[in-house]
Amino acid sequence: MPGVSRAGRGATSPDEALTRRPVFLRSRLESLPDPWPTVVDWVVTIVIAVAAVLAIKAWVVNPYRIPSSSMEPTLHCAASPEDAGCRAGTSDRVLANRFVFHFTDPDRGDVVVFETPPEAENVCPGPGGVFVKRLIGLPGETLEGRDGAVFVDGEPLSEPYVAGGDAGRAFEPITVPEGQYFMMGDNRASSCDSRDWGPVPRENLIGPVFALYWPPQRIGFR
Repeated sequence: MPGVSRAGRGATSPDEALTRRPVFLRSRLESLPDPWPTVVDWVVTIVIAVAAVLAIKAWVVNPYRIPSSSMEPTLHCAASPEDAGCRAGTSDRVLANRFVFHFTDPDRGDVVVFETPPEAENVCPGPGGVFVKRLIGLPGETLEGRDGAVFVDGEPLSEPYVAGGDAGRAFEPITVPEGQYFMMGDNRASSCDSRDWGPVPRENLIGPVFALYWPPQRIGFR
């Protein structure tokens, strides 16, 4: 249509893009020869986008892959000769909320991502870094494994999520210290957890798992 420019149809001209920059940056870009204003504009945009993604990963949400069968059948890992307990061809990928524990206390039953305690790195096979387990015991509680169940302060704990309904091997009573939490995998027969290396300090907790984003057929919120 005569008399209608590209900018008039909704496109953004280089001059218009430049005027949207802060004054201190705009003056510097105006002094540069073409095509440097456009190059700088793209570099700044990319840097801001990368910084935003890194900030979200550091403080809000972070993805994690399930590497072992310790949380089967709740969270799947990829079947391999090294871990026959895995039930899928692809490991689940989950998202953990990194900020919620700054405002609320963890609850029993939360599936939590946490930094591997040093004792666990010495006892458990495979790489350390982070673990994903279920929070079973709260500070001040006494836990014991006997008669095919986990007892909390003398009362049997209902655990419908446990693989095969087997609450796992017996373990002696342990009182969870203040500021610490007792973690166990849902697949008790294949989980190296607080039964082996003790409770986890609050400062090691990264956040609860709130969503599963891969594979596509298992996408959903927890």
